[in-house]
Amino acid sequence: MLCASLLFAGSAAGAFVGSSSRMQQSRVSHAAASSARVAAAPEMALMDLTGKTAFVAGVADSSGYGWAICKALAEAGATITVGTWPPVLGIFEKGLKSGKFDEDSMLSDGSKMEIAKVYPLDAVFDYPEDVPEETKTNKRYAGLDGFTISEVAESVGKDFGKIDILVHSLANGPEVTKPLMETSRRGYLAASSASAYSLVSCVQKFGPVMNDGGSVISLSYIASEKVIPGYGGGMSSAKSQLESDTRVLAYEAGQKYGLRVNTISAGPLTSRAATAINKSGAKPFIEVAIDYCKANAPLAKDLTSDDIGNAAAFLASPMSGAITGMTVYVDNGMHSMGMVQEVSIEACRTD
Repeated sequence: MLCASLLFAGSAAGAFVGSSSRMQQSRVSHAAASSARVAAAPEMALMDLTGKTAFVAGVADSSGYGWAICKALAEAGATITVGTWPPVLGIFEKGLKSGKFDEDSMLSDGSKMEIAKVYPLDAVFDYPEDVPEETKTNKRYAGLDGFTISEVAESVGKDFGKIDILVHSLANGPEVTKPLMETSRRGYLAASSASAYSLVSCVQKFGPVMNDGGSVISLSYIASEKVIPGYGGGMSSAKSQLESDTRVLAYEAGQKYGLRVNTISAGPLTSRAATAINKSGAKPFIEVAIDYCKANAPLAKDLTSDDIGNAAAFLASPMSGAITGMTVYVDNGMHSMGMVQEVSIEACRTD
């Protein structure tokens, strides 16, 4: 055994010595390959969205995820356009002109994010003929037209040619404060229409004015798959629909237009819309949700709107060129938890 071992060792040594030149060549080849990879590295700086145009649906102030996504895309060089719900359009435009959002518009290089154009958008209407008379005559819609999804898509196409990024930051449930057991059919379907079908319609209408390789991104919430008491009115069902539709649209829009379609399941944020969900009790629903997640998530830190904005910029960039049909969790890992007892919901309610 010893002789055999020595013989093997000697043979191996001889082989090693005999192959030293080959090994040197291999090292040179490997170094060359590494150099090639390093030389190609600048191509990996694909977060550069210069020359790309984004349309972000559902921006009306600087407190929500929609605004943060706009900033992240602008930071990467994209041209930003937004769609705003008509009843708050005037307030939003006035805020932009008055400088109310200037501080929240600052980019890392000291420049200010510019919104190239703001379009009125009511995403519960697909075509002009869908708009009821009561909406047309509503004073909050006075002087506005062209706010249906099909009209906005057409206008964006005329103004900017083909765009590259479509962000769906839209959700509304008129009965969100009601438990599902108390939600009416009308309220349930309204939540589905505004929060889920609107994505389908946006992809339908914007698909023809998007470049091949473009990216569609929406925003979801863990209530799509886990029970979140207080998030009612059919909104949990609407988020489930949104995620299911994301997968189907990824296939259909990918085949038809070469688009990628993904959704971000974002953790809770104190935005204007979220604050209105349920204010009963010692603390509003959203504050309880934030405190609970921070106390029990794998990453015990604040979740910021920038976290979601950065994830969206990644999904909008060529760096995610092979990613589609995904629900991407950006919630400090809270989605991975089952039973958690570090801090109870009751403690979050009262602390």
